Amino acid sequence: MESIPAKMSANLPDPDLLAELLARSAQGHRHLCPRQVLGVRIGLYGLRLLGLAHGPHRFHNRRKRLLVIAETDGCGVDGIAAATDTAVGRRTLRIVDFGKVAATLVDTRSGQSVRIRPAHTSRDLAREHVPEARSRWHAYLEAYQFLPDDELLVATPVELIQPLSEIVSKAGARTTCANCGEEILNERELLCEGKVLCRACAGERYYRPC
Repeated sequence: MESIPAKMSANLPDPDLLAELLARSAQGHRHLCPRQVLGVRIGLYGLRLLGLAHGPHRFHNRRKRLLVIAETDGCGVDGIAAATDTAVGRRTLRIVDFGKVAATLVDTRSGQSVRIRPAHTSRDLAREHVPEARSRWHAYLEAYQFLPDDELLVATPVELIQPLSEIVSKAGARTTCANCGEEILNERELLCEGKVLCRACAGERYYRPC
């Protein structure tokens, strides 16, 4: 797999594109918040690093090629989804809840993956650049929109531990749990002592009957 540079030039997104994506992210909220801005910036930076940047001629290819794994739910994911045009319903956006505003973008064709997170200094930089802001929140909201990528964010080339073929699985794959009888999609079943079980019946249950 080709190496992705951890830092590229300190380019900023096109202002008109950024404004459009921020507006799209904010549609499901009462207002725009700093984490939405971070999400949009994370998505745009990851696309640029993977060579899948925004543009009419790249839109169709990007939708087919991109997988995004976000590390928390909430406002930041709405920003990531707006920037990358990914969605849980299209199986191009997944949540692995580590409670972190970070995401890994995967080019499923080339196998390249890059994890993007905010720099540890991003909040301090925001307050330095907008000292006149009404609050820290307002400083973050404004500064996250204009800080250069390589100051606001950190990009790290990564390799997925689980094979991409297992994450994506086969379209239309389905079976039935031998214990509860419920349908299992996308090859998420487990084989336990010769029985096909869903993850709940295999002991990975996140709930219990009342």
